[in-house]
Amino acid sequence: MASVVIGAQWGDEGKGKLVDILCDQIDVCARCQGGNNAGHTIVVDGKTFDFHMLPSGLVNPACVNLVGSGVVVHVPSFFTELEKIQAQGLNTDGRLYVSSRCHLVFDVHQRADALREAELSKGALGTTGRGIGPAYMTKAERSGIRVHHLVSEEPGAWEEFEERFRGIVIAFQKRFGGFDYDVEGELIRYKALAQKLRPFVTDAVSFIHGALDSKKRVLVEGANALMLDLDFGTYPFVTSSNTSIGGVLTGLGIPPQKLNTIIGVVKAYTTRVGAGPFPTEQLNAEGDQLQSVGAEFGVTTGRKRRCGWLDMVVLRHSAGINGFTKLNVTKLDVLDGFDEIPVAVAYKYKGKRYTVSVPDDLRVLEKVEVEYVTLKGWKTSIAHCRTWDDLPVEARDYLAFMEKELGVPVGYVGVGAARAAMIVRDI
Repeated sequence: MASVVIGAQWGDEGKGKLVDILCDQIDVCARCQGGNNAGHTIVVDGKTFDFHMLPSGLVNPACVNLVGSGVVVHVPSFFTELEKIQAQGLNTDGRLYVSSRCHLVFDVHQRADALREAELSKGALGTTGRGIGPAYMTKAERSGIRVHHLVSEEPGAWEEFEERFRGIVIAFQKRFGGFDYDVEGELIRYKALAQKLRPFVTDAVSFIHGALDSKKRVLVEGANALMLDLDFGTYPFVTSSNTSIGGVLTGLGIPPQKLNTIIGVVKAYTTRVGAGPFPTEQLNAEGDQLQSVGAEFGVTTGRKRRCGWLDMVVLRHSAGINGFTKLNVTKLDVLDGFDEIPVAVAYKYKGKRYTVSVPDDLRVLEKVEVEYVTLKGWKTSIAHCRTWDDLPVEARDYLAFMEKELGVPVGYVGVGAARAAMIVRDI
């Protein structure tokens, strides 16, 4: 059976830390969607590892890792990230595989990403600029290039790769009025990269089903989060893949019957990076405190995150779509300094009250009045807490409120950045 760790808000909830902890108990860790626009930070023995495209399970020397078919791969970044973590002492030999069905991100996709943002100007989406959207666009148009196109040694395979690559460049040059691009230089670079990538490539369908059939313990690491889902997030201010449970199934080819535990990772407050409506955002001293204490800067881009109070409408929307069986509440310690902690329980607009689902129309979402309840703060450090009972009663009340509102138990509570700063609760 497979377990899933998936983001419940707008990303940056701290999924990587839980994946790292759970990898002590699993055999295979798999990424299912997104690309190197993701950012997971893991702190082990005082050493910080930043993951973007690679599965966080690489931190555990006994865990085998898969970049699944739904992921889009920028090969140069793949090797840059791999070499960085190897230089930090991680031995990844024989523990990392890439699906032959992954679509490739090229530098031309990244160029198109930047040109698109510039074209939108005021209405820019706030992408990471990693070329993820344009790569998924060529995938949807069926003009994309997959890993097997690059590494195949069949007669005529390289000629097909060249033809497809030239077609992608020409299409983007036409779309954006022409720009210089060293096509021949890129082809030379990718011919070398093909040799380097080939040992990592596998048939991910056989790989993942073989693991499940042999009773291996599989953990799926979601990237981004539900509110950035292409269909269920705050469209168009979303990423270009399905970040919900649906993306797990399609990105790895796992049937739903093979899923066991679905853990929703919830930051104890709310943050988001980039543009788009954010009903509980606090553009005040309290928002500044959340940002400062929580060190809210994007792992991938370094951008300052927007901060606000916990939003139960967002979480009900997310829990309903994803079917969480447990919650991991992270960064609870960031709330240590507040006397009172507001929590959003509903939106109101033109006589309608929204509680279960986030409005689809962003014109509405931008204008909603947020209905809050105020919970009492605990005003003491919880960084030393290692059991549920160690937590102040007010902190437990905050978590219990979340459980009651969502109908999902809290199984894990993060009280600091270190690996050890995680309360594991038997439920």
